[in-house]
Amino acid sequence: MPSKPPAGDPVQDAPQVAAPQHAAAGLTAIAHTLRMAQEQMGVARTARTLLKVNQKDGFDCPGCAWPEGDKRHLAEFCENGAKAVAEEATVRRVTPEFFAAHPVSDLAERSGYWLGQQGRITRPVHLAEGATHYEPVSWEKAFAIIAEELGALGSPDEALFYTSGRTSNEAAFLLQLFAREFGTNNLPDCSNMCHESSGSALTETIGVGKGSVSLEDLHQADLIIVAGQNPGTNHPRMLTALEQAKASGAKIISVNPLPEAGLERFKNPQSVSGLVKGVSLTDLFLQVRIGGDQALFRLLNKLILERDGAVDEAFVAAHTHGFEEFAEAARSADWEETLAATGLGREEIERALAMVLASERTIVCWAMGLTQHKHSVATIREVVNFLLLRGNIGRPGAGVCPVRGHSNVQGDRTMGIFERPSAAFLDALEAEFGFAPPRHHGLDVVRSIEALRDGRAKVFFAMGGNFVAATPDTAVTEAAVRRARLTVHVSTKLNRSHAVTGRRALILPTLGRTDKDVQAGGRQVVTVEDSMGMVHASRGNLAPAGRHLLSEPAIVARMARAVLGAGSRTPWEEFEKDYGTIRERIARVVPGFEDFNAKIARPGGFALPHAPRDERRFPTATGKANFTAAPVEYPKVPAGRLLLQTLRSHDQYNTTIYGLDDRYRGIKGGRRVVLVHPDDARELGLADGAYADLVGEWKDGVERRAPGFRVVHYPTARGCAAAYYPETNVLVPLDSTADTSNTPASKSVVVRLEQSPSA
Repeated sequence: MPSKPPAGDPVQDAPQVAAPQHAAAGLTAIAHTLRMAQEQMGVARTARTLLKVNQKDGFDCPGCAWPEGDKRHLAEFCENGAKAVAEEATVRRVTPEFFAAHPVSDLAERSGYWLGQQGRITRPVHLAEGATHYEPVSWEKAFAIIAEELGALGSPDEALFYTSGRTSNEAAFLLQLFAREFGTNNLPDCSNMCHESSGSALTETIGVGKGSVSLEDLHQADLIIVAGQNPGTNHPRMLTALEQAKASGAKIISVNPLPEAGLERFKNPQSVSGLVKGVSLTDLFLQVRIGGDQALFRLLNKLILERDGAVDEAFVAAHTHGFEEFAEAARSADWEETLAATGLGREEIERALAMVLASERTIVCWAMGLTQHKHSVATIREVVNFLLLRGNIGRPGAGVCPVRGHSNVQGDRTMGIFERPSAAFLDALEAEFGFAPPRHHGLDVVRSIEALRDGRAKVFFAMGGNFVAATPDTAVTEAAVRRARLTVHVSTKLNRSHAVTGRRALILPTLGRTDKDVQAGGRQVVTVEDSMGMVHASRGNLAPAGRHLLSEPAIVARMARAVLGAGSRTPWEEFEKDYGTIRERIARVVPGFEDFNAKIARPGGFALPHAPRDERRFPTATGKANFTAAPVEYPKVPAGRLLLQTLRSHDQYNTTIYGLDDRYRGIKGGRRVVLVHPDDARELGLADGAYADLVGEWKDGVERRAPGFRVVHYPTARGCAAAYYPETNVLVPLDSTADTSNTPASKSVVVRLEQSPSA
């Protein structure tokens, strides 16, 4: 039988700590998966649901964006994917009676874990100005409230339309269409906080802001470098691809400040040998200091240039631009500076170089460990330089592989969720729909928070997500959101953002990936794009969590009709009835989606075109792949301070907290822990088990404090520390962002540790 949600928040004051593990998955993962699924769904519903995850006739996992191969296992999901599905397909319900029993002030005191465990929201609810409780509201009244507030704005640019990466292609396309017909490009999204740096760097250097590899390329690679990424927790199905690459002879270099169990050994639960023994994945672990990756790749590039015959001169001559300026900068790389920036030894870098030179096909994979620093865009450009030098873009088994963290975050951007749309996209939109979309740039996430803070934005609409928990500088962000006249959240479950509201607030409950979607035109499917540019259909198989739920496309279509009125020539009602009509319009607006409906009817979907991968054609300003030559940067930390990275636990997906354990790192029963190298901790006078406040230091002199963290002596890189978000987002200054991309620098936070009373 499923279990009931917790009545009260569990005590987290004294987490238990054991030694970190050195292998991921295996029997323990199976047991943990089944236990959590049964608690949320029960036995029969668990089987009915999990067997449809990532199947060609099923639904796309609402977790990460890792692709599926053509051949699917019966159980085509990982532990954390199963947790995501169980949380959405739970039989627990949040009813009007729940909101009557819990004032917003009470919800604001609860943890994100407790809020998420209460279950699916079943009715739209409204928090009136001055009210203490959310109360049920009809859909018609909810849309009228939105229309009233949007209609009262002095400018369309006083509205913000945020999108989470779970949103389907169809809903995302409708949302950007509505926002632009309303008159604004204020379309911040979760990409602004994660892979914006990747998109910025890749668009400039290779002309496409996406990865250039397929799943088959990983299987064919000679060398895979995994930098700033923890696939064992964040993208567990990637471990299967790495296992297959190893079986084909590939070598793997892991570059990370923390040792991660998933990159040490993988116990594949799909095979007996995997369960019993597993396979060692990493051939070389480079324990780089936080933010030292650019310096590492710059030195490797210098060493490649110095080795006779190591550069693919034919590729460089035919397909690249800017080589001489880059080469001059690379040749100036300094060994001593690199060793200081990275914390690595000379022999480790020389061993990595030997592996690079022995490889004819190299892939570099990365995630937030590279994208959330001041110099992230320059770092990823240097990764591109590294690959271009040896012709490792545009051939099988080679390329760039930014691993996206949310299941359709890449698809949302493809559909036009972007505050800085291209002229070509706006031209196509205008030609198709007959209105003139705004041409000036809108606001990203950080600038949206600033606009709310300064009173320049007054209505905040979120299509999914947990905005206040995902964003930096928590105190500033929450105060900014509370200045809004109206906040609206399209959600499946409760989260922190529902307790941090504008003067008025709406929660609009929506269908999830696991739910059947039946409209006037019959049963509907939606589509998603994975991390490697594959687009496929997703079909839920469960009865919706309540009869008052609307789908995301239906919510946008009805909101658009209420706000835009009869003056809009867009067929919003038709779009709601039949999502195929949305896809017909997408096919005429977005390149690569021609014959969209026919393509998704094929099992497994289709691959979007990618000029660098498919043709070795680079649609950049120069018409070639661009080498770049940025100065080497890395964080400088004052004596007595540490450089903190925020990260996830294993019982977490983005801001959704499934449990209070981090099994692979040996943490149980609590999240307020800080991982510190034993030598650093001793120098700071902090014993293992001591408690400390984390105090951020930034140029504005503002004290940002996260109190009461248990110190865990842990084998992280010297001078570095790690702690979970969203608890530590309070330490990330709003204006500490990456150059060019404006992504919050959540992996480069200078902190001091002040000893505090024990729990």
